[in-house]
Amino acid sequence: MRAVEEVVESAGPRPETPAPRRSRVDLWAGLCYAALALLVTIRLWRDPNGRVLATNDDDHGVFLFMLAHGERVLFHGANPFFSDRLNVPDGVNMMANTSVLALSLPLAPVTHWFGPGFSVALLITLGLAGTAFAWYWVLSRHLVTSRVAAWIGGLWCGFAPTMVSHANGHVNFVSQWVLPFIVWQALRLREPGRHWCGGVVLGLLIVVQVFINEESLLFTALALGVFVVAYALMAPARARSEARHLLAGLGVAVGVSGALLAYPLWYQFFAPGNYHGQPFAPDEYATDLASLVGFARQSVAGNAELTRQMSVSGTEDNMFFGPVGFVLVVASVVVLWRSVAARALAISALVLLIASMGPHLVVLGHDTGVPLPFGLISHVPIIDLVSVTRFAMVPATIAGVLLALATDRLPTFTTRGRRLWLVGLVLALVPLFPKPLPIVEGDPLPPFLTQGTWRQYVTGDRSLVTVPLPEVTSGRTGMRWAALSGLDFRVPRGYFMGPVNPPLDDTGSWNAPRRFTSDLLWQVREYGRRPQLTDSDKARITEDLIFWRAAVVVLVPGSRNEGPLLDTVTAALGPPQQVGGVRLWDVRFLPVPPEE
Repeated sequence: MRAVEEVVESAGPRPETPAPRRSRVDLWAGLCYAALALLVTIRLWRDPNGRVLATNDDDHGVFLFMLAHGERVLFHGANPFFSDRLNVPDGVNMMANTSVLALSLPLAPVTHWFGPGFSVALLITLGLAGTAFAWYWVLSRHLVTSRVAAWIGGLWCGFAPTMVSHANGHVNFVSQWVLPFIVWQALRLREPGRHWCGGVVLGLLIVVQVFINEESLLFTALALGVFVVAYALMAPARARSEARHLLAGLGVAVGVSGALLAYPLWYQFFAPGNYHGQPFAPDEYATDLASLVGFARQSVAGNAELTRQMSVSGTEDNMFFGPVGFVLVVASVVVLWRSVAARALAISALVLLIASMGPHLVVLGHDTGVPLPFGLISHVPIIDLVSVTRFAMVPATIAGVLLALATDRLPTFTTRGRRLWLVGLVLALVPLFPKPLPIVEGDPLPPFLTQGTWRQYVTGDRSLVTVPLPEVTSGRTGMRWAALSGLDFRVPRGYFMGPVNPPLDDTGSWNAPRRFTSDLLWQVREYGRRPQLTDSDKARITEDLIFWRAAVVVLVPGSRNEGPLLDTVTAALGPPQQVGGVRLWDVRFLPVPPEE
């Protein structure tokens, strides 16, 4: 609880730095972080609306949609918690998805004038640089006296392999600039007389973070909880003296945030489109023990083939400190061992690291069968909504704080110790230097969309059906078309989180509930087979088009197995028209079911 006083006092007195020099150092720190963030995203910036992040183009498409939704809320008065632009006719519960409203709404003018691709690139860049600078600010003002130490801590927290990995499409996870202030405000609640002011500020910060990323907020709350318990066990007298102030402040924070979030959270968990659990088992996405000393794909020392054995996805390289980096983090704990706060911090990191490893220990991709504690809580509500490996983002951040605290003690080291520490920092940080994010060129929008020709066909509450249909790992072009067109037209299905088969099964799914036509077209796209359609099959396709309120069916040019897809739709609906660079089938003659 006395983390600041304990760590700073243990390092000894420091000469006061003049205010003008501090401001210049702050400016250079911010510019350094901004330059590094631009280096990471430079390939995307060359054409943000025309390029797609190669490692996770699916999630890139999701956030294009989320940013376009924010623009639609501000400029068209759409419901911020619900979208009828996707998954026609049921729509999408946006609170139950990563709608990033605290980011999309302020950037709505940017999205409106420059496009959602520009906003995605801007948010990833600002997320990396902003997270680094936020940690630098908190560290330099409250936890360390050396600006260099604070800079190193911010550099690690903002550009650690886990952050650069999530920059491959996860706008929400790289935007962690609120979390350092949440942590600091929570710890300051122990101070007498701060429970009202501090509680209100903390409550407001929690509200902002909920509308950026609830998972990161959950991880932060768990880490703080473990920290407080560990600290109380090691310093019970001090903890008892400060508990009353802390609990009072937390009560105020819960009251403020609870009042402001009551309706949004009700909408998330109880409104149509809510779901429970994930569409995968916990051990599918767990931290590999070997990743503690491995290198991530986006680090200069990384090897993609080797990393794939330790991580299931290029956006989930959540540890990967490298051998020297791991040793240096452990050495930081040793250097700070006399500090109760530092020990509690290390315990918090260890607990969250073990949780991230899932129900069984995995080493180099092999399940050892060794049971781990997470198996006991994997089905607890809320916990069952989390991708388990992401718990490792907490120890990755704590590692940066520990490095800053230990580096701040450098003047107290022996000459040999200082040299060894500086050499260790170089050997640890240089191999982790991030590479630019890989991109691919996105398919250009056809004139049918760019010239507005689609408006002649899609009117009212009818939808534009793309073939392939928008799905989680296929047909993503349909979502991109909609997002880059400002969500002016509605599309069926899509990539989002919702119930797998409501109301019978509300388990979380990445897809809309299955239908005959979506299954059929998915198989044609995946395997290139030309099915022989019966009259019954054609009737079911027509039934699905009516359900989707279709006005026009459009074949996406250049799609995988485009020929078999063309033949299949032609067999069902007849020969297509060639309009604006696309083949389309005008189905406005089909009836439109009444809105429920």
